[in-house]
Parts: sequence; C-alpha cells; structure tokens
Amino acid sequence: MQLIEVAKLKGQVRALIGVMPPSDAVIRGLAAEDQVLLTRLLTEPTDYVDHLSFATADVENTLYGGEAKLSRTNPTRFVESSDSISSAVTAGERVPTLSYKQEEHLFSRYNYARMQAGLILREHTGERLSAAATRRLLAWGHRMLAARSVIVRLNMPLVLAMAKRTRLSNIDFNELVSEGNMALLRSVEKFDCSRGFKFSTYSCRAILKSFSRVAMRASRYRGKFPAEFDPALERSDYQDRQRDGIVADCVDELKEIFLENLADLSEVERTVISERFALGVAVSVPPLPKTLEQVGTIIGVTKERVRQIQNNALRKMRVALEERFLAA
Repeated sequence: MQLIEVAKLKGQVRALIGVMPPSDAVIRGLAAEDQVLLTRLLTEPTDYVDHLSFATADVENTLYGGEAKLSRTNPTRFVESSDSISSAVTAGERVPTLSYKQEEHLFSRYNYARMQAGLILREHTGERLSAAATRRLLAWGHRMLAARSVIVRLNMPLVLAMAKRTRLSNIDFNELVSEGNMALLRSVEKFDCSRGFKFSTYSCRAILKSFSRVAMRASRYRGKFPAEFDPALERSDYQDRQRDGIVADCVDELKEIFLENLADLSEVERTVISERFALGVAVSVPPLPKTLEQVGTIIGVTKERVRQIQNNALRKMRVALEERFLAA
C-alpha cells in the first residue's frame, strides 16, 4: 500500500502509535520502497529487545563503525561502513557458522535500529513527522531490515535441515518450509542475545512447534476430507441434469395447461391460480405472487376459502398433467 493512502488514514495511525504521517509533499518525494517501509513503520508496533551496550556512548561506532550520518546521494540511507559478514551474505558467499559474539553483534545491530526507530516515533507522538525525522526514521528502518535479512539468510539452511529430518509424509514439503520460515522470522524478532544462548538453540524449538501446528492442522483437515479431491472420481451430474430437465418440462406443461385451460378450471379458479402464482400476465416486469389474504380481497372471500379453491384447482391441473404424460 502506498503511503498516499496512509496519509488518508490519519486516525488509524494516531490510534496505533500516536504519530501523524508526514505531509503529502514529503510523501511524494519518497521512492516507492521508502513509502512501503514508512507505511509499515507507522502502522506496526516497533518493539525491540534491549541490550546493555545500548546505553554506552560509543554504541553506534561499535555496531556500525561510526556515527549515524545520512548519505548525500540517498538521504533515506545512512553511510555504511564495510561489514565482512553482511558483505559475504549479500554477495551470496558461503559463511561459516557464526560464533556467539558474531551473533550478538548482528542481533545488537538489528535491535538497536529498531530502538532508534521507536524513539523517533515516540518523540513525535501527537505530531506530524517532519521531512528530516522521516528521512532518519527510514534510514533506521533500512538498517533494521538489512540486519534482519542477514540473520534470516544465515539461518534458512536450519529450516531446510529440520524440515528434511521431520517425518511428516502427509504434509507437502514446501508448506513445511514455509511454516518454518515464518517461525524463523518470529524468532528473530523475539530473540534475546544477552541470555548467552545461540540463536539456533532458540529458533529450533520455535520451528519444531510450527511443524507441530502444521501437523495438527493437516490432521483436522484429514478428519473432514479423508481423501484428496480427484476430478476423475467426481460423481456424474447426469441424473441431476436429467431431473432438472423433467422439472422444467413439467413447469412448461403446467403453464400450457393453465393458459389453454386444459384442466377445465372455472373463472374463479383461474383467477386464484393466476394471482397466487403470477401466471398469465404479459408485462415487462413480472408481478409478484400474492398471499391468500390478498387473493381473497380480490375475489371477495376469506383466505381459507381461497386455499380450498387453490387446492382444488391444483388437483385438476395435476390430473391433466398426468394424463398428458401418459398419453405421451
């Protein structure tokens, strides 16, 4: 969704985070991917996992190799220093298993960017984002996504390995991998590296739980649908079509019997049938059938007497219909 639409949803944005989106002029000056990212930052809660290093004075130099400065060529990005792990992942090179310190560094970069984005939003609670604040918010958002992308791409082989080891023959392998990837993303958002554990220890349990949910969902589905749909085994609708054809023929025959009065109906009976079932009136808009009481008002009798006349007329028409079918 483009942020032009978000600007129209000011009430929703304020209800979620209390921040108004920037002006339309600022929005129109953003690239499409920046508009999408800003939409997400304004409409989704920006939580983070705190770390002791975030309170130190040189935290940005430690995590990013320098103070956060916007690039002159792209004002919604920070000037980034080279990072061996991120560069290798971006280039598609094989990266050895990370140590605990390397993982801690990556997760600190990710959560610090989330924290800074949240601080900018809290500083502008109840206000409209200025152009400068919007650019810094987007720059931290891009750092957040970049760090998360590196973490996820490094740990995706873990999902594939666990999916292959999980013996669930009645579940499609691609569906299993998809659920595992979603569990991996949720794990990245909630993992606390300060507890001293490796990320794989935390994420493996989450991935296995997601596989378990898939198995339970598949089991419930199999309980309702024991066999896969096979068009070749689908029941033929020949009898249904034949029955529908007979019904249509009977309706046509009844109309002909009524219009030609082949059942020897009296004028009162013809009036009752015509008004009750809206038959025999050639108008552009078909009339609606009338109730027993309405028909009784027309012919001047009670609705119970109308019911008797109707049943007697229908009995005559049924006899005429049976005779025509037997004759055929």
